[in-house]
Amino acid sequence: MTAHSPTGEPHGEIGTAWSVPPGGPRRPVTGGSGPNGVLFAGVLLLCSGVLAVLQGVAALAGDDVYARVGRYVYELDLTGWGWIHLVLGVLAAATGAALLRGVTWARFTGIFLAALSLVAQFLFLPYEPLWSVVVMAVDVFVIWSLATWQERPGRSAAGS
Repeated sequence: MTAHSPTGEPHGEIGTAWSVPPGGPRRPVTGGSGPNGVLFAGVLLLCSGVLAVLQGVAALAGDDVYARVGRYVYELDLTGWGWIHLVLGVLAAATGAALLRGVTWARFTGIFLAALSLVAQFLFLPYEPLWSVVVMAVDVFVIWSLATWQERPGRSAAGS
């Protein structure tokens, strides 16, 4: 038997009708990384950008942080690599901060900058192989997380 509330709405047994939110049960979002993945991608992009700035400063300083390589197909002096990492790092850190604020344009910019960083780290492999591989893995996660995120219908992103 179903009891009625003072407002006339039927209530079922304890644990059924009372635990269901208005409008029926919510369906889980399938596919995509969800908002937590975007938050984590923003944090990773921000940290990766700051570390790329430090990597660029170390290359520009001309100290012995990076070993000189012999003949390399994609040879570029350390000053050139320093400027590349410095510029990419500043842009990535700014985009990561924008992602954390929920700015819409930052999603596609983050994918683009992570892809550029991935290529730059691949080309920088002979100078710092282990670090380059780690940053490449971070870049792949950022790209995956931002590319698979599906915005929920009815929600607008900030900064549109």
